[in-house]
Amino acid sequence: MIKELELKLLPEEAANPEVIRQRAVKKSGVPAGRVKDVQQLRRSIDARGSRPFFRLRVAVYIDEQPTAEPAILERFQDVSKKEPVLIVGAGPAGYFAALELIELGLKPIVFDRGKDVRSRRRDLRGIQQFGEVNPHSNYCFGEGGAGTYSDGKLYTRSHKRGNIEKALRLLVEHGAVSDIMIDAHPHIGSNKLPQIVANIRETIRHYGGEVHFDSWVTDLILDGGKVRGVVVNDRDEYLADSVILATGHSARDIYYLLDRRGVSLEAKPFALGVRIEHPQPLIDRIQYNQSPRDEHLPASSYRLACQVDGRGVFSFCMCPGGLVVPAATAPGEIVVNGMSLSRRDSPYANSGTVVAIDMEDLEPYQNKGVFAALELQRAVEQKLFQYGDGSQRAPAQRLPDFVQGKLSADLPDSSYIPGLYPAPLHELLPSGIYTRLREAVQTFGRKMRGYYTEEANVIGTESRTSSPVRIPRNPQTYMHDDVLGLFPCGEGAGYAGGIISAAMDGQNVARAVQKWRVEV
Repeated sequence: MIKELELKLLPEEAANPEVIRQRAVKKSGVPAGRVKDVQQLRRSIDARGSRPFFRLRVAVYIDEQPTAEPAILERFQDVSKKEPVLIVGAGPAGYFAALELIELGLKPIVFDRGKDVRSRRRDLRGIQQFGEVNPHSNYCFGEGGAGTYSDGKLYTRSHKRGNIEKALRLLVEHGAVSDIMIDAHPHIGSNKLPQIVANIRETIRHYGGEVHFDSWVTDLILDGGKVRGVVVNDRDEYLADSVILATGHSARDIYYLLDRRGVSLEAKPFALGVRIEHPQPLIDRIQYNQSPRDEHLPASSYRLACQVDGRGVFSFCMCPGGLVVPAATAPGEIVVNGMSLSRRDSPYANSGTVVAIDMEDLEPYQNKGVFAALELQRAVEQKLFQYGDGSQRAPAQRLPDFVQGKLSADLPDSSYIPGLYPAPLHELLPSGIYTRLREAVQTFGRKMRGYYTEEANVIGTESRTSSPVRIPRNPQTYMHDDVLGLFPCGEGAGYAGGIISAAMDGQNVARAVQKWRVEV
C-alpha cells in the first residue's frame, strides 16, 4: 500500500532525510516496521508567514518496496539507416525533438548555426570581456540555445501541452540532479547545463542521429508547396521531406527567409523593458524576514505583476543569486538577460521587468507589416548601443532616479561584467514603455517593502522575452498550412516560453512528423 501525505517542516528539518522519514511514519499512523520506504514527491517553500518552511508531499510505502521505472533511453534503438528528419536548431526544442524521433524510429539530422557547447564559451568570453559579438555564437545561438547559459529554470505552466515528467526524466538520465523531479520550481544552473546538453548530443549520435555545428541554414528547398530539404551555409544541400524549424526567439534571419519564400507569418505579442538588479540579501530580508537567510534556504525569488493604463507590466525570468549578462546577437545592439549558477550564490538578484507591447507602440513601424514588433525591438536595442561608447557596457540608473527621470550621479555595484554607465533610460526607452515601468516599479515597491531602493540598478534593455513573430501551424498536424512537411517548433515559432515548454513542443512536433509520415 502507498499512502501520500503532506508534511510541513522547518528548513533544517527538510534537509534531514531521517527527520522526513520519522515525520512521515508518525503521520501515517502505521508501525515503523511496516514502512519500507518514504519518497518525496513534491517540495516547495512557503514564506508567507513570519518564518519560512517547506511543504513536502511524500509517498509512504507500507508493506511493499517502491519499483523503479525503466529508463527512457532503454527504449532507444539504432536509427542510422532510417528515414531522415531535418531539424534546424539545437536548443531544447530541437534536441528533444531529436530524442523523440529516435524513440519513434526516425533519424534526426540537427543543424545549428553556432558552436558546440564547450567551444561556444570562447565567444561568450569575447562578448563579456571585449564587447565582441559573434552573430552565430553568443548567449542565444549555439548548442543548447539561449537556455544553456541561463538560470536553467525548468518551471512551466504548460501542463496541458505535453509530458513534463518525461522531459524532466530525460534531463536526469543525461546528468541532471534528481531533485528537479520534485521541486516546485526546479532549475539546473548554467554551470551544470553544458554537460547535460553535451550528453544529449552524444545520445543522438550514439543511436545514429547526426548533429552539425557551424551549419547555418540559409535557405529551404521547396517544390510545389512541399519542403524537400535545406541549404546550409549557402552551399550544401540536405534532402528530406520533413523539416522541423526550432531556431529560437532571436533567429530573425529565418523569419525574413520565410517571408522571401512566400511562407506566411503572423505578428505575435511580446514584452519589452529593463532588467532590475538588487542585492540578494535585501530580497532575502523582504521574502524570508531574515538576513542572512537560513543556510538551508535557497536564494529567495519574487514574481510581480500589475496593470498600468490597460497594459500588463510584470517581472520576467527572475534569477535569484544570479548575474546579468550581455545577450546581443549582432554587433550594434545592447541586450541584457539573466543567468544563475546551480548554487545561486551570487550576491545579486535580477529580474526582467517588462511591459506588454501594444499597437500604439508599433505605430512608427506599421510600414514593416508583420515585422513591425521585430523592428521596434531592434530599434530600441540599437538606440541604446548608439548612446554608449561602442562596447557592451550597458546604460543604467538607480531605481529612484529612473522613476524621477534624472541621470544617476553613480551606480551601485553590479554583476554585469562588461560594466554599467549612468544613462537617461527615461529618454532612451519608448515613452509608453517608460511611463508604465515608472508607475509599475512604485507599485511593486508597495507590494514588496524594500524593493524600491537606491541599491537597485535599472539596466537596459530586456527585449528578448519572446519572439515578436509567429510561424503559424495547423493545431492538429503541427505543420505549416503553406508548406507540406514544414513543422514550426518551439520558442522561435511562437509556441513555447522556456526550456521545458520548448522541450515538450519538440516532443509533440516529433510525434506529429511520425504520424504524418505514416498517413502519407
